[in-house]
Amino acid sequence: MHLREAQAAIDEWISQFEEGYWPPLANLARLAEEVGELARELNAHYGPKKKKPGEPAGDIGLELADCLFVLLCMANALHIDMEDAFARTLEKYRVRDAHRWTRRRPPVDPAP
Repeated sequence: MHLREAQAAIDEWISQFEEGYWPPLANLARLAEEVGELARELNAHYGPKKKKPGEPAGDIGLELADCLFVLLCMANALHIDMEDAFARTLEKYRVRDAHRWTRRRPPVDPAP
């Protein structure tokens, strides 16, 4: 699914409710909540703070998707085309960080 398709799917779902999109600061608070849930799962999987005995394991992929959902809700509410914005962001990183990191060398063909 492309970002525009995801934004359209979210818009179709949200549009069926009278309340519509939440205001930007409420969505920011939602995003902070979702990032906190993602952090908890990452810490449980990779960090020192394990879950309590009997507590079910979470799904990091779902937590990431929850964050993406809220980001796309914010974009829709603010009339931002995330496919365009993300393409511009990738280009920014491509240019700005072109020489910042050590590039991997291409594999050497073992055949002479």
